[in-house]
Amino acid sequence: MSGYARAAHALGASVSGSDRASTPYLERLRAEGVLDAHIVHTPENVPAGDDVELVHSSAVPAENPERRAARERGLADRPRAELLGELSAMRRTIAVAGAHGKTTTSAMLVHILAAAGLDPGWLVGSSVGGGLENSHWSEGEWLIVEADESDRSMLSLHVEIALLTNVELDHHASFASLEELREAFREFLAGASQAVIWDRPDLRELRDGPAVFYDLSDWRPCEQGSVFAWGEHPVRLSVPGIHNALNAVGALEAAKLAGAEAQLSIAGLADFQGAGRRFQSLGQSAGGALLYEDYAHHPTEIAATLAAARTLGPKRLVAVFQPHLYSRTALLSEEFGAALAQADVVVVLDVYPARERPEDYPGVSGLTLVRSTVANADGRQILWAPGFEEAQAALAKVLEPGDLCVVMGAGDVDRLGHELVCADV
Repeated sequence: MSGYARAAHALGASVSGSDRASTPYLERLRAEGVLDAHIVHTPENVPAGDDVELVHSSAVPAENPERRAARERGLADRPRAELLGELSAMRRTIAVAGAHGKTTTSAMLVHILAAAGLDPGWLVGSSVGGGLENSHWSEGEWLIVEADESDRSMLSLHVEIALLTNVELDHHASFASLEELREAFREFLAGASQAVIWDRPDLRELRDGPAVFYDLSDWRPCEQGSVFAWGEHPVRLSVPGIHNALNAVGALEAAKLAGAEAQLSIAGLADFQGAGRRFQSLGQSAGGALLYEDYAHHPTEIAATLAAARTLGPKRLVAVFQPHLYSRTALLSEEFGAALAQADVVVVLDVYPARERPEDYPGVSGLTLVRSTVANADGRQILWAPGFEEAQAALAKVLEPGDLCVVMGAGDVDRLGHELVCADV
């Protein structure tokens, strides 16, 4: 939503908004003069006049007092997908979709197209690295958009180049089955003039039309990153993990379709240091451990993040995980346990509920994942720390020099990660 606010402001709109609590995104928009920001939702936050449109995210229910006030006044009460559709219609759009890797791949594309001199705009779910925010409305012809399947807003986009990284059922409240999800991605790809798709049989069959199918060649890890081949070109990447190298190949192929010159693209990618909350280095703990944070909130993402962390050669790998949503925790508990057990020490927090209520999921908590992880851990240390204070106390005893600790989750666990950093190091 912060990205849409920045774009609307750049296009001349007077923008206000509200949230139930302050966030860094809100504070940056306020400091930039983009947003008249309010904390807590009240009818009074809706501006006076008839030329007002209210745009809401999928997390805001119909009974929200501001949405209700807008409807009572006869004002437009629009889902974010409609605004996103309008914005994408104003530029040639590259839309990055998939269960995993959307933010990182979109951020890579920003750096590639900028290095190639194409002056891209972008609307991405996190900061794109290099001191850049999560959004920018440029005068260039290309717009890079992270296409979200969770609320089907990807189907509202006007897309010239579609990039599909993978398909896996993650949002169980929106899709009853994997086949229903696949049909949504099939519709998304059908709306694009060109497509770049990971070369897998189950993904190939989703596209009926011209497509570039990509895969990874000659990959090997190196200090703080990896190297691989893209056609005849050697490429060096400064973020670790085979999954990030695969994301980079997809981004390079999409940029090539957009007209970016190969050597400039490779140079732009070499400077990429990672998107916000995507294996982002935080510093050191008081005990001398290296601290990273990551947005991983699905078993596949956790496994990829921990595998990437291993390539950095830590003495021990410590995973701190805050489950996101009771529904996902219950449905994928065994998969979570297997993924987390790749670490040498695991600390599990309680569930970040987001839009869900604990009373609707009796018996489901972070302890659910403690049990499944213990079952897979072959005696390795698994700790239950439901709150941040308990987690800090546990990690103060556990973390040692030479350890690498990665704090993972899509909730507010990033706050814990920053609190663990020792300011004196």
